[in-house]
Amino acid sequence: MATTSFTETELDEIFVFAIQLGKDAGKLLLEAAQLRFNGNGQSTQDFVEKDSAVDIVTKTDEDVEEFIKTSISLKYPDHAFVGEESYSKGSSRAYLIDDAAPTWCVDPLDGTVNYTHLFPMFCVSIAFVVGGKPTIGVIYAPFLNQLFTACRGRGAWLNETQRLPLIRNPIPPMPKNAPGGCVFSCEWGKDRKDRPDGNLYRKVESFLNMAAEVGGREGKGGMVHGVRSLGSATMDLAYTAMGAFDIWWEGGCWEWDVAAGIAILQEAGGLVTTANPPESPLTAKIEEVKVGSRLYLAIRPAGPSEAESGREGQERTVREVWRRVRELDYTRPGA
Repeated sequence: MATTSFTETELDEIFVFAIQLGKDAGKLLLEAAQLRFNGNGQSTQDFVEKDSAVDIVTKTDEDVEEFIKTSISLKYPDHAFVGEESYSKGSSRAYLIDDAAPTWCVDPLDGTVNYTHLFPMFCVSIAFVVGGKPTIGVIYAPFLNQLFTACRGRGAWLNETQRLPLIRNPIPPMPKNAPGGCVFSCEWGKDRKDRPDGNLYRKVESFLNMAAEVGGREGKGGMVHGVRSLGSATMDLAYTAMGAFDIWWEGGCWEWDVAAGIAILQEAGGLVTTANPPESPLTAKIEEVKVGSRLYLAIRPAGPSEAESGREGQERTVREVWRRVRELDYTRPGA
């Protein structure tokens, strides 16, 4: 089913519903967090480990997902639903979003580790996927009072009033020496296996390549302006759409971590492709990311320069990142 299966009025109504749902769910997150610092005697947040000690779930995750799922089923009973917590309890890791049915893809609490430590980079992420494409995205970080929203063809917004990216008229081009001059965002991830050629070591090598001085690391030194790790893939994408991050590179996420962020970033004018470098990074075709691929490279919205279009600058940056990063091994176990 394509976006055209919905009238403009219907899509507007779904967008309004998704925004309000994000606000309501975010309020639940904030209320649960406030219970811990308002003197009710509850100083810690109980959690249960899933696949590892850094892959955890709290009762708040489950309660907020149930609230979102119930709200959607009452309003749109014919729509499909994929949520992190209900998915995690299933036996299969198959990709459940197809082209046949409009699907809500939800992470009720992205940045659960942040939330348990009251680090403010946590949020609710709600995406509406049509024809396999993220069409509506809502990300709400209640501790920061930051609401990111987008609907295809209607722009991407911060707090419903400020169009993304924040710096506009003109939107800055990508730096001539990118990744030099860029802020590079990345995450350590949940795969912490101490294997010399495992994902953790490949990530660290890639981080060093991006950060090292120009000419260092056998010519792979990228000398980025800075390296940032928020602990939330969803927030990484939102900040890339905002233009605060120039580059985001990550493997190991799931579709609920990225679907809303992809909708917002693409509507803002950003580019999202695969994290893994092809055999010929300087000449390979740059294709749109597959939402369920678990491998993501995002570039912020970019304007033209005297020498190239905004898209050409983004693609040049993609190729320069590919030259410096290692291939990551993230599959869908049990699929």
